[in-house]
Amino acid sequence: MNNSVYLYGASGHAKVIIEILKSQGMSVAGLFDDNPAINRLWDYEVRPFVGEAYDAPFIITIGNNRVRCHLAQRIYVAFTTAIHSKSIISPTANIGNGTVVMPGACINADAVIGKHCIVNTNCSIDHECRIEDYAHISPNATLCGNVTVGEGTHIGAGAVILPGITVGNWAVIGAGAVVTKPVASGTIVVGNPARVK
Repeated sequence: MNNSVYLYGASGHAKVIIEILKSQGMSVAGLFDDNPAINRLWDYEVRPFVGEAYDAPFIITIGNNRVRCHLAQRIYVAFTTAIHSKSIISPTANIGNGTVVMPGACINADAVIGKHCIVNTNCSIDHECRIEDYAHISPNATLCGNVTVGEGTHIGAGAVILPGITVGNWAVIGAGAVVTKPVASGTIVVGNPARVK
């Protein structure tokens, strides 16, 4: 089994993923970025991505949901997950390839997390939640049971989504918002209770 991972994106987000890999006894096989001005991150050389054959899977280490989605659909490589050793993952949860789980995150029974998602520090995803591809659950956000979060949606830091609520695709839930009713796709909501901005 290959115990190394290629990272695409040399930013602060990549630093977090490097530490997650280290927590699992894994290593960085290589680091890529499209910005020619970036040639190092910590002690790692950064190279442009050229699409050759690679001997290890990838994680896209870019925080922007739309950019991550675009790259995932453009590069033809195998993807894997990065799950911090100090996260809590139910054995009945399902996590898609390309997704990263930060320290302190809790994913409970029968939750389904899609591909290329960010499950950030100390967030809570309760039983039977469904998180679609490319979504980002920010630090300290709380998703109560049976919540659905649509593709590409960003749940802000410290936001709370009440049980059974559905949030549509490519929506934004502001930091600290308390979501008490469904949120339509493409909508930005803020406040307590959350209202359309």
